[in-house]
Amino acid sequence: MNRKQVWKTYHQSQLSLLPPSYDDLVPDNHPVRIVDTILESIDLSFLEQKYRGGGTSSYHPKVLLKILVYSYLRNLYSSRKIEQSLSENIHFIWLSGGAKPDHNTINNFRSGKLKDSFKEIFNQVVLLLNEQGYLSLKDIYVDGTKLEANANKYTFVWLKVSKLPVHGLRNN
Repeated sequence: MNRKQVWKTYHQSQLSLLPPSYDDLVPDNHPVRIVDTILESIDLSFLEQKYRGGGTSSYHPKVLLKILVYSYLRNLYSSRKIEQSLSENIHFIWLSGGAKPDHNTINNFRSGKLKDSFKEIFNQVVLLLNEQGYLSLKDIYVDGTKLEANANKYTFVWLKVSKLPVHGLRNN
């Protein structure tokens, strides 16, 4: 017996009465929201002071920092790929508020304004993650780096560590 195939409707050009909010498209427990919450809590006045007045408007350093931190969380380091994600990935679009800095802006921020401040910002992030229960300072995290032994240049020391949870920061 032949049954007729039934397809789900598909209309790319279908207009909607109300466009969805980006906020509706990002789940409440998504890591991008943690990055946003943590970086909203950090004092970046020292970073803001590095900007001179006048000229054309600049992207706020908090927006650029959020983009970089979330990119690094996603193992995305290329400024061109970050720029692409700001146009294609809903999480990046939500985090940046629709801002689309180009790869030169991202690179200039990373290598210029952020260069000497990154350790200070990182320390603040770690402390806030600890305060909010996303990270415990008692846990030890190992990234799987191979360490060369002294005995032989072809000998590696492998550290056996059970997987430790990152408390919501990893997307499994």
